Amino acid sequence: MDSVHLVSSNIKFLRKQKGWTQQDLADQLEIKRPLIGSYEEGRADPRLNTLLKLADLFEVTADEMLTTDLSTNKSIKKKPAKILAITVDEQDNENIELVPQKASAGYTNGYADPEYIQELPKFRLPMLPTSGTYRAFEISGDSMLPILPGTVIIGQYVEDVKDIKNGQSYIVVSEQEGVVYKRVFNYVEEKGLLYLVSDNTVYSPYEIPADSVMEVWEAKAFISTQFPEGNSRIQSTLSMQELTDMVLSIKEEITKLRK
Repeated sequence: MDSVHLVSSNIKFLRKQKGWTQQDLADQLEIKRPLIGSYEEGRADPRLNTLLKLADLFEVTADEMLTTDLSTNKSIKKKPAKILAITVDEQDNENIELVPQKASAGYTNGYADPEYIQELPKFRLPMLPTSGTYRAFEISGDSMLPILPGTVIIGQYVEDVKDIKNGQSYIVVSEQEGVVYKRVFNYVEEKGLLYLVSDNTVYSPYEIPADSVMEVWEAKAFISTQFPEGNSRIQSTLSMQELTDMVLSIKEEITKLRK
């Protein structure tokens, strides 16, 4: 592997070991997030001062970043197996932990930490089946109108991204995007990708790598103190077929660009 590919793969590997999103790393380097993606995909090389900052953040040397495949280095602590942290009440029933908007930025770092999860607000809804594990997320923005900003979405844990059902709405926790609520189309088997689509057509669909996904929660219910307005701000309402056609069209365009 040449030095260019070593640097890109090492940045991605070391970032994941830290449990950081691309945005987390970009914030620490005081650069824009897309530049981190360019580094990790080998489309751009970090400048010397950025490389030195990266080495310092990752607690390795710049020489190791350039010459060593750190993913095979036994001295580098590997990311632990995926563990779902939960809490229970006095009767040993699972709680629903609430991730408020203000806490969502830290969730990508603390989602597997039992102490972090323990500090989140908790509640229970007796009407939900006891066979599932649930978590609640307060959403921001208007990308999923008529679901309004501030609405709490209750999601059921999905163990494997391959089980995502096309066109259903999910809370997706990923390295690139953090916590988002979107309609998801599953292309994991074909491309290793998920396509995320907003119900508000002002927002363009986009793709994320399946291996960047930390957690997925299938939307099962929502709680809101606001009723949807009669005159929705959504520019147009798309049918499921129209959403599918839109995603397929985007997929074809992306495939053409990669050739």
